[in-house]
Amino acid sequence: MSARLRLDRDGDGWPNRAASRMVESGGLDWHVQMAGAGPVVLLLHGTGASTHSWGQLFPLLARDFTVVALDLPGHGFTSAPRSGAASLPQMAALVDGLLTRLGLDPAAIVGHSAGAAVALRMVLDTRRRPAVVIGLNAALIPFGGLAGRVFPALARALFLNPFAAGLVARRAQDTERVDRLLDNTGSAVPSWSRTIYQRLFANRHHVDATLGMMAKWDLATLWDDLPRVAVPVRLIATDHDRTVPPASADKAVAQLKLGQAIHIPRLGHLAHEEDAATMHDWITAILDQTIHQARAS
Repeated sequence: MSARLRLDRDGDGWPNRAASRMVESGGLDWHVQMAGAGPVVLLLHGTGASTHSWGQLFPLLARDFTVVALDLPGHGFTSAPRSGAASLPQMAALVDGLLTRLGLDPAAIVGHSAGAAVALRMVLDTRRRPAVVIGLNAALIPFGGLAGRVFPALARALFLNPFAAGLVARRAQDTERVDRLLDNTGSAVPSWSRTIYQRLFANRHHVDATLGMMAKWDLATLWDDLPRVAVPVRLIATDHDRTVPPASADKAVAQLKLGQAIHIPRLGHLAHEEDAATMHDWITAILDQTIHQARAS
């Protein structure tokens, strides 16, 4: 699949399709989903995913909140920057600009994996002060040692290779390859989500954005800046996560002034996809407590 995914052409059967819209901001065409009423809760997906990752959790949260989900730059139906992949600070600035364009100031931000890094970078670099940032299996700790040097360099090499994204996309047409990739997260991902991941991974533009995001990801600077985060942070870690070690939540909390780690058994890295009801209960409990406290202070 060579053309960039388009909502009007490729959006049939997309989770929560009725809540979707395209919004222009910062030179990008953004795919945004919005539903519900009440305090605004922003959902930020992780590397290589899209709004579909929140497919079952989105309507549950929309019972009590105004829920906003988006495809990050180059992912899903959102276009990529003309200058190439965005760095972590650039991505945070672009999301902040989109929120300004929509006239929204989230009461809370929920970020999965790399989405949590975007959320915290935005809090650090802008005037956004949500009542809480919730990181779900948050990817906040930079790789150390040899891996810290090799992985980003490999991602940059692949990103700069004009044939790499196409090769990955062609291989993703093999459903068994995609299944193995998802199984390695430690989550039992439902079939509807597997189907969409295969559609995403088979798209050269989505793959290119994923490689570019990995190539420009600077977690070392974010890690050093975590003590400056001035809002409550709750890091939910699931014990079967094979992508982000659950113990990393405790290490990150040690860097945060207002941090707390919450460990949940059984679920893997894509916990919100395999058991949306359980994650809804945990997230809602955190939102009710922190948003109420923020309003009372």
